[in-house]
Amino acid sequence: MPDTLRKVSYFHAMIPDKPGRGAAVMRGLAEAGVNLVAFSAFPSGKKSQLDFFAADSAALKRAARAMKLELSKEKVGFLYQGDDRVGAMQRVLDALATAKINVTAIDAVTSGKGRFGAIFWVKPKKVAEAAKLLKAR
Repeated sequence: MPDTLRKVSYFHAMIPDKPGRGAAVMRGLAEAGVNLVAFSAFPSGKKSQLDFFAADSAALKRAARAMKLELSKEKVGFLYQGDDRVGAMQRVLDALATAKINVTAIDAVTSGKGRFGAIFWVKPKKVAEAAKLLKAR
């Protein structure tokens, strides 16, 4: 299967960095039928930042509203998926580096079944340039 690279909308939420808080949010989203194509979470001071990449942004917003979870404005990142191989990310990272576009953050993982996936971010001012360079749909 060929590699795919696309721009994806995401939203973040800040929650208390306490045991069970993230699990409660994820349970609420699952119960509301929200399909996440990617998810990332990390500590930020005394809170945790949760980044949600939903297949349906409207469903995510409805579920968050019902849970009284405050979402950020819509932002854009990139989702890259393909066949797992040594150096799978190299073409993308080299192209961005050559164009002097800094990758703000990246999370990548293999599925263990011969596939990989990655989400990555560039500065908002560079999203259009990166998308054009990488032919992200």
